[in-house]
Amino acid sequence: MSPTDPLLEISGLSKVFRRGGLFSRERIKAVDDLSLVLPNKPSVCAVVGESGSGKTTLARMILRLEKPSSGRIMIGRSNVFGGDTNRLPDLDFRRLVQPIFQNPFESYSIHLPVDFYLYRTAINLGQATELEDARSVVDEALQSVGLELERVQGKYVHQFSGGELQRIAIARALIPKPRLIVADEPVSMVDASLRMTIVNLFDEIRKTLGISFVYITHDLSTAYYVADQIVIMSQGQIVERGEPGQLIEAPNHQYTRILMDAMPQIGVRWPELDTL
Repeated sequence: MSPTDPLLEISGLSKVFRRGGLFSRERIKAVDDLSLVLPNKPSVCAVVGESGSGKTTLARMILRLEKPSSGRIMIGRSNVFGGDTNRLPDLDFRRLVQPIFQNPFESYSIHLPVDFYLYRTAINLGQATELEDARSVVDEALQSVGLELERVQGKYVHQFSGGELQRIAIARALIPKPRLIVADEPVSMVDASLRMTIVNLFDEIRKTLGISFVYITHDLSTAYYVADQIVIMSQGQIVERGEPGQLIEAPNHQYTRILMDAMPQIGVRWPELDTL
């Protein structure tokens, strides 16, 4: 990948789903002619929108979990989809792009210890060939998110809090040393008191490990806090984009203003309180 190539380049991306039965002709455009670029430097792009805006479908297409109806997704000079010679092989793709999903409790079986998945990731993606090597790789990844291997080893899902499980999921994503992490609503299932801990962790990973993020969220306030670029989605389209300060101070689209109205306000008094 050349330093001048974008890390992620999306052009003309669309995804159409059929609604109804097998013979239904009704179509829903979940993503509609979307284009997006992430520079080849560590950055966080926040994709913000309500449920049904198309942001999760976009995330799933970047992660190769949904095939686009049309358009192109490029990682460097390689095509994520398509049958041409530029198509990124599966193993290379998994090393370059890693997911963090919304519900950490659904990422692991209740019948296997959580560290099994960490060791398997290290071995399957070529970071280790033997279990002893895998332990070292896993321990390094866990330490990056503030956990120790001794805290995780041999324990099952029910023995962790949601915040701990999400940090373990982040550690798992770090094991292959990816260039890009796609995080789909990663703090929505975490206690409010721990959300900023996870968001701060993304910022630290970006700075110390040089990893970029596509951060999918409905929460404009955390996007404003962590992102270098904010993209606002509504009804499958990008309706506004820009740097956080610029977008918050001077929003152009009505939907952005609606999202801003839902943000917590600091230093605002309710007039009713002054009469008490």
